[in-house]
Amino acid sequence: MHSSRPYLIRALYQWLLDNDCTPYVVVDAERTGVVVPEQFVQNGQIVLNIGPGAVRELFMENDMVAFNARFGGQPMTVELPIDAIIAIYARENGVGMVFGQEPVMPDDASDSAEPDNDDLDERDSHLGAVARTDEDHGEGGNDDDDDDGGSRPPKGRPSLKVIK
Repeated sequence: MHSSRPYLIRALYQWLLDNDCTPYVVVDAERTGVVVPEQFVQNGQIVLNIGPGAVRELFMENDMVAFNARFGGQPMTVELPIDAIIAIYARENGVGMVFGQEPVMPDDASDSAEPDNDDLDERDSHLGAVARTDEDHGEGGNDDDDDDGGSRPPKGRPSLKVIK
């Protein structure tokens, strides 16, 4: 699956404009591929106004946000890899979204092998299937009146178990 971040950034950008707000992004300026005016970077981050009045030729794709802007009167092409964008918010009221670390998506993984459980960080949560018990089906075990050999999923409330 593709990362949801570029889709959320585009949607929030449009939503902020529709509500007459000025979209700002917070960027991790130390990420590989980030091209920003270094003189405005503070603590490894930079906040940029990406509103239509501040930028030209805004390009928002799945891997990159790029635009032309002026900084101190000097024109510059800014390049922001999607994973370097930390947040998008409205200047006027701070409403927006901060992005966390996304898990590696199956299509984005370098190899298709499943990760070894020993390699997983203990702090990460992982979802796993939970075996159903007779309690999940009520007192009689199976709620189905006829036995169809298990071709239909069992009735009852679905559940997930977090494995740490």
